[in-house]
Order: sequence, then C-alpha cells, then structure tokens
Amino acid sequence: MSDALLVMDFQRVIVERFAERGTHALERANAALAHARSRGFLVIFVRVAFRPGAPEVAETNPGFFALSRAGGWDEDSPSTALHPSLDVRAGDLVTVKRRVSAFAGSDLDVILRAHRVDRLTLAGISTSGVVLSTLRAAADLDFTVTVLADACADADDEVHRVLIDKVFPRQAIVTTVDGWRDAPGT
Repeated sequence: MSDALLVMDFQRVIVERFAERGTHALERANAALAHARSRGFLVIFVRVAFRPGAPEVAETNPGFFALSRAGGWDEDSPSTALHPSLDVRAGDLVTVKRRVSAFAGSDLDVILRAHRVDRLTLAGISTSGVVLSTLRAAADLDFTVTVLADACADADDEVHRVLIDKVFPRQAIVTTVDGWRDAPGT
C-alpha cells in the first residue's frame, strides 16, 4: 500500500476569501505536510485554474462560467498560485484541475496510479466543494480515504460540521491532523 496527501485549493485567492477559517486550515495542512514527508508519503498540491480565455468552461456551468469571466483565474495568475505560507518544497507535485473535484480535468489519477497509491488523505478548502467532490470520486475509484477535518474549511460552519460528522464517515475515515499523525500505520 502506498499513501498520498492531497492538499487542495490552498491558493492565495481562496485562503484569503476564507479569512480565519482559511488561515487555520492552512496551518493544519502544513502540520499534515510535515508528517506526510516524515513518513515518505507522496505529496500532491491541487489547484484550480483555467487556460487563458477559459476554453474549458461552458456557459451552461453557471458557477465556473461566472468565475472565469470575473478574471484572475488563469493558470499563470498570481491569485491562483499556491498560498505563499504553504510549505511547498522541491519534488512536491502540483496538478491543475478544471472543476471542483481534484480528479476533474487533471492528471491526478494518472499520477496516483503511476505511484501505486491506494490510500489518500485529504486537506482542502472548501469542505463542501473540493473535499466533498474529491472524496466521492476517490471512493468510486476504490481508494481508501482519510479526511483531515481541521485541515479543511468551509464558508458555512454548519455545512462543514454536517459533512465531517454525518456524510464523510460513510466513505472515509475522518480525523484531525493530530489524530492522523498519532494513528498506527500513518
């Protein structure tokens, strides 16, 4: 069995939008990164961005269409860069996605298969966006999934709580960064 830590959507524009929630999740993600590296896990950062002009976004996708037309979401835009406080190191992989799930429009599955990863640990902003969508896709692809509750954030505390307490446990192990670090085998 091989493990990977996915650190998803910790981009400057997104972390700042989530204010204190985003900063706290980023701090906990950095703690998870330290543990993952000490255990030899594959570390993958996932970011959302579009090609110039967003040719991959259809007018029928209201959320992404409005986002792409607002500007600042191009692959090379400083706003879509990984947050400068995130502990990104040489050798870490970065993949760009084109939709909510880390699997949608990215090469994530190819990377995971090439490294024979079968266990994923997720950290991300937002809980109701990238974390939920990636968890569902990963479970459907037969990965064993862990969600680090305190390394995730959502704009709505109640939505975050319901997902973490009621929805995610149906398809994943849900724990904190400290609980994950202290668990046998991780």
